[in-house]
Amino acid sequence: MSQDMVFKVQTLNNIAKAGLNKFPAGSYVHGDKLEDPHAILVRSANLLDFEPRDSLLAVGRAGAGTNNININRMAAAGIPVFNTPGANANAVKELVLSGLLLSSRNLVGAMDFVRELQVDGQLAKNVESGKKKFAGRELPGRTLGIIGLGKIGSLVADVALRLGMRVVGYDPGITVDAAWGLPSGVVKAGSIEDLVRESDFVSLHVPLNDATKNLINKRCLALMSPDAVLLNFSRGAVVDNEALVDALRAKKLKQYICDFPNDSLIGVAGVIALPHLGASTVEAEENCALMVVDQIRGYLEDGNIVNSVNFPNVLMSRESPFRIAVINENVPHMVSQVSTVLGNAKLNIHNMINKSLNQIAVTLVDVDDSVGDDVLDTIKAIEGVTRVRYLNGAQH
Repeated sequence: MSQDMVFKVQTLNNIAKAGLNKFPAGSYVHGDKLEDPHAILVRSANLLDFEPRDSLLAVGRAGAGTNNININRMAAAGIPVFNTPGANANAVKELVLSGLLLSSRNLVGAMDFVRELQVDGQLAKNVESGKKKFAGRELPGRTLGIIGLGKIGSLVADVALRLGMRVVGYDPGITVDAAWGLPSGVVKAGSIEDLVRESDFVSLHVPLNDATKNLINKRCLALMSPDAVLLNFSRGAVVDNEALVDALRAKKLKQYICDFPNDSLIGVAGVIALPHLGASTVEAEENCALMVVDQIRGYLEDGNIVNSVNFPNVLMSRESPFRIAVINENVPHMVSQVSTVLGNAKLNIHNMINKSLNQIAVTLVDVDDSVGDDVLDTIKAIEGVTRVRYLNGAQH
């Protein structure tokens, strides 16, 4: 990294200024028209067919889901993809709560009814005679089933318990941190089938991947009560839409409330579809921007990796201004080969960390003296090395 190195960050969507302002002037430039960027910040832009150039070092998604990014292609090119889990959790929690209330109190139908009333001198009479069609049900004592008990699922569980609901949860892949944050009142379900069978409302909070695509399918829908409501504020493809529409039309499911309109749902009775509002609050957009900018800076400046969906977490505090970051295939003897190169160059290793995830490994090495290009070139020539970066903190 040369002394006059300036990082170029391309923004493919609107990123909150609160985050962009954290890029130090003079060391970073950002904008939507930059060529050969070192990093890309994205929200919903489609990067599935994007071919990264050699200049690209990192991609930051200002949100939790990364199904609009080809993370495997990025990994193969040595490019970590960062996301911001939990940054929009409160916004989604509030939307789920809104969905519960919209459904339980029949608010959409009631609003449509009032909107269509005629001002004919009989308004009060028509209101009184018509409102009986929109009698709802209260939430206390009802059972909410939550599939996916990460940050959002945990927050939804907490607010539901506070409303007096019974909460049943299912998440076979729950992390230790998520388990610690889960309210104690949540009842553990043995399976998705057990959960949907006993729930008045089912709320989905899982990422979209091969294991969760069409997670709610014909078999699951058949187990649900005809009076049950399905809420989906995770990803549209988690639900088999064909089976869902069939269940609604056959009166085997009362309602579907989601954040993902598509052709098959428009005009179907029992569907309340919102225009992807999950993270659409000022606060959530700022939280996501602040978080992703911190992650991008941490990686570009120090090689640290936090909240990457395709790279291991690697975090090592600076104890020397002279740092080398190596990305390589996760194969034996790689660390020893790097160490041998440094030893031959008479560079003392001050600190080192090596982490791996699947086929990718990352090594950060702090040395006591500056590193020459010949050393970096020798490391790059090691079979299996994808990228080598020299992060000279004395210069940047």
